[in-house]
Amino acid sequence: MKTLVLLALGAFVTTLDNTIVAAGAPSIGRDLALDLDALQWIALGYMLPFAGLLPAGGALADRWGPRRTLTAALLAFGLGAAAGGLAGSLWLLVAARVLQGMAAAFLVPGLLSLLRTNLDARGRTLGAAVWTACLAAALALGPALGGVLSEYLGWAWIFFVNLPFVVAMLVLLPTVPGRAGGDTRAPPLAAMVLVTASLVLLTAALAEPRFALPLFAAGAALGVGFAVRERRARDRLVPAELTGNRVFAGSLGLQLLWGLGISGIFFFTPLLHQEFLGLGPVGAGLPLVLVAVAVVAATPLVPGAVAHHGPLRTVAAGLAVVGAGLLALAAVNAIPQIWPRVPGLVLIGAGSAFTVPMTSHALDVVAERHSGTASGLLTAARELSSALGVALIGAVLTAVRAARLEAGTAPPAALAGGYTTGLLTAAGLTFAGALLAVRVSKTRSADTSSPRDKRAVP
Repeated sequence: MKTLVLLALGAFVTTLDNTIVAAGAPSIGRDLALDLDALQWIALGYMLPFAGLLPAGGALADRWGPRRTLTAALLAFGLGAAAGGLAGSLWLLVAARVLQGMAAAFLVPGLLSLLRTNLDARGRTLGAAVWTACLAAALALGPALGGVLSEYLGWAWIFFVNLPFVVAMLVLLPTVPGRAGGDTRAPPLAAMVLVTASLVLLTAALAEPRFALPLFAAGAALGVGFAVRERRARDRLVPAELTGNRVFAGSLGLQLLWGLGISGIFFFTPLLHQEFLGLGPVGAGLPLVLVAVAVVAATPLVPGAVAHHGPLRTVAAGLAVVGAGLLALAAVNAIPQIWPRVPGLVLIGAGSAFTVPMTSHALDVVAERHSGTASGLLTAARELSSALGVALIGAVLTAVRAARLEAGTAPPAALAGGYTTGLLTAAGLTFAGALLAVRVSKTRSADTSSPRDKRAVP
């Protein structure tokens, strides 16, 4: 039970920091005189180091053990939260967010390794459900909570609110069993530097169109260097047991597509609600609470769906429902009212609940000794897709909005037009994820287990 509580708190607070700034971003922008492009970096300052460092964080968690990893990560995360609340300029704020993102890159793999090592198969399914439900709840509740805090206490409390979670987890951590580090060898620092720099540069290329070409070229070159190094190295960052596992590789792709389809939309939804629907910071974030309610309501149905249809077909159905919800929002987005949006938001939440097996099934098919590395890679895929989603949907929204403004469209309607195009883009990515899940579900059972863990997978 203590492991589940620790997982729930960690999943919620690390995801909360992805979304809580969304509703408070306009207030931060006004106080610090920032434009839309600059506001993106408050989110990306957290997402980029989080995504980029996760493969290294997972590998180091396997070496150090979860207890030491989690203690250090929680202290750094709390320090970054306090610094963010006290920041008086964009660059100080972004620096604080970078520190939090770096800490989260070690915090999440350490927590997910407990899911694999401290729980049996049934407990892992429950733990994955708790983890995913908390992720979805934070994704949906973050904008509403950010709106309440920024409107009534000031935007600094968007960052200070992390501190009670950090304290609770530090108190709980010594009571949770955890294995010691299993590998005393020096970590492959060259591989860590290459993969981290590559992921950060590739994501930054989308966020900074002015420098997209050199950033993309540099990121791609470092990525190729990492791949070549991994092929030839005796001490690999990503074990061959993981790269050769087709189900695990497919799960990474599903995490990417799901995050691309959801994260950018959620980041810009409160902005649309304020600028197009005329809602305040609190009202702009509250509709997203419906997503969390739908996740909680649908979660009890997931085990039955997995038992009858298998984990990956369940994920495929969930992604298809999320895509349908995005299309439903796009169909009514031109209407400047909140109620027509409710069915789409409910579909997105309910469908997201059925994506739970992406994590639990992927961890089931890898050996326990690689649980930290596997957890880091899975979370890296999700967080990288979150950063890419904000950058991609932001680029689409900004381009369409600019074109409509040039055509003489009023600013609120121009923003709504860009958001509609973003919804259609996200829906296409989500449906692609559903097709990938169907394809991976047809993988032969011989290809779904790690070489040291030959368990059949449905």
